Amino acid sequence: DIPSGFAALDAIPGMVWAQMIATWTMMEAANQDQFVGPWGTNQNGLGESPAEFKGDFRNGALDFGWDKLSAESKMRKRAIELNNGRAAQMGILGL
Repeated sequence: DIPSGFAALDAIPGMVWAQMIATWTMMEAANQDQFVGPWGTNQNGLGESPAEFKGDFRNGALDFGWDKLSAESKMRKRAIELNNGRAAQMGILGL
């Protein structure tokens, strides 16, 4: 039986913790710029990164007009997306 609140953390088996940490590590590694290695070192010889910002995975195949937007509009849209993510996290936390 799993208790409620913070007491539930002690009831989680060690292998579940290992799986969660491995998943988080893989997610962080996958969210790196594909042209630049970890910690900003260029280890793959692909040249300069075409990404405008961290997490920019556009590959030239799909472009929904992002390149045509002004710098202010890009920052506004990125801020909206960041705030939507924060709202989703708060929604999950409220469950």
